[in-house]
Amino acid sequence: MQDTVLIVGAGPSGLSAAATVSAAGYKAVVVEKEETLGGAPILSGYARLVPSGEWAKDAIGRMVSRVEESDAVTIHKGAKVTKLEGEAGSFTATLSNKKKVEAGAIVLATGFTHFDSINKPEWGFGTFEDVLTTTQMEQMVASGKIACPSDGRVPERVAILLCVGSRDRQIGREWCSKICCTVSANLAMEIKEISPETDVFIYYMDIRTFGLYEDTFYWKSQEEFKTKFVKARIAEVTASGDGRLLVKGEDTLVKRPIIIPFDIVVHAIGMDPNEENPEIASVFGVALEKHGFIERAEHYTNTCGTTRRGIYSAGAAYGPETIDDSISQGAAAGSRAVGDLNALVQKAG
Repeated sequence: MQDTVLIVGAGPSGLSAAATVSAAGYKAVVVEKEETLGGAPILSGYARLVPSGEWAKDAIGRMVSRVEESDAVTIHKGAKVTKLEGEAGSFTATLSNKKKVEAGAIVLATGFTHFDSINKPEWGFGTFEDVLTTTQMEQMVASGKIACPSDGRVPERVAILLCVGSRDRQIGREWCSKICCTVSANLAMEIKEISPETDVFIYYMDIRTFGLYEDTFYWKSQEEFKTKFVKARIAEVTASGDGRLLVKGEDTLVKRPIIIPFDIVVHAIGMDPNEENPEIASVFGVALEKHGFIERAEHYTNTCGTTRRGIYSAGAAYGPETIDDSISQGAAAGSRAVGDLNALVQKAG
């Protein structure tokens, strides 16, 4: 019987799972396809995290350090699992670096892929230099300067368009990505902090700053930072004669067309299933749900489970998820893995 848990992915949920497994006295082996640990918050250069307000490099950096400094955790960077044999309690994984890992349980913390705004060409991404994604704007915030990429000028107006790649049946993205409204409200405040003279508009279908975020982000963004929320359907983003961008659409509250010029337009991009999920499902023998995320097992008695015994999952691998909840789910998956391994040991003894 193995005392090792294999964890695939080293984003927030994977790092949390590894720390939990090692704290329980078991060994963890982390396999990360990138050369850098930390997942999307580090690889995409996120700025301040919601809801803590802490810089991503600091908060996630502590998680990385905790795992890297643990004697009970072995890390394989720039590697993938290419083959899996065995069953719960005794798996053998072959890695792309030709090494083999013997493990009693597996946690798939394989995360998500950011929606590619090229799939919404009518909204200007890839056509106009000053149309950005939220990840690109977060990188700008992290640099401490808000400026138009085209010419370096300080923007008078910035528009953030919600639900880009979410709640859109026309492009096969029927789901809500959960975090975009809150992240965008937070981003609006960050832009104003750095560039007080810039007016920020958020175009929305509905606002979903769930739970305790309603007051902390939605109302604060409006009342303290004067973010202007516009309930609208966007038709297109085009160029104006003076080099700025025109956001064209319909104000759905008053039922009339609106055209407003902006210096920067930001796409609040959604969360797609990990683009490698078909390969992951094939290698690990787990099912995917209809949208392409990892299929969740019956949750009430098989928490963190997948469709294969001994293989668990957490965070955005299951569907759109916040960083904080991904961390909690990673800890839960790690606990579930070692708990089930302990039960197998007890049964064998």
